[in-house]
Amino acid sequence: MARDFLPCRIAVLTVSDTRTPEDDRSGDALVERLTAAGHALAARAILRDDRAAIAAQLEAWCGSAEIDVILSTGGTGLTGRDVTVEAHRDVYEKEIDAFGTVFTMISMEKIGTSAVQSRACAGVAKGTYLFALPGSPSACRDAWDGILAAQLDYRHTPCNFVEIMPRLDEHLRRK
Repeated sequence: MARDFLPCRIAVLTVSDTRTPEDDRSGDALVERLTAAGHALAARAILRDDRAAIAAQLEAWCGSAEIDVILSTGGTGLTGRDVTVEAHRDVYEKEIDAFGTVFTMISMEKIGTSAVQSRACAGVAKGTYLFALPGSPSACRDAWDGILAAQLDYRHTPCNFVEIMPRLDEHLRRK
């Protein structure tokens, strides 16, 4: 049975102390990919590397009925200013552990053992998917092309993130 495409409403957050809307190539790469796939850009922002501010933005977007998915780019490395992963984990109800593993496998094909320096991760909170991607445009393209394009497409079989989206927050509805 053929399925129809179901567009997601996706927010893009760039985490950087130096990027501006004019030179946010990673955010631009994600917006280009998601809109070309037929999804809607629901929101976009740039924040400095500040754990509390990042977590607050993620929480706000998770609380919005207008956002299904959040893609963040930047702050997933190993330096002292890289706090995006910690901010994401402050928000997650459940972590999607295999996302980081699969992203590393894809990265290994492109950049070899340098892939171990990424802490890309994903999770779910308040019925919203969250993905923390590295800050390079090529890593964003790799994550989209290698994982997210298929998993955010309802037509992808044998399973995908979209088909279980209505059940992500079922524990909040049960009493």
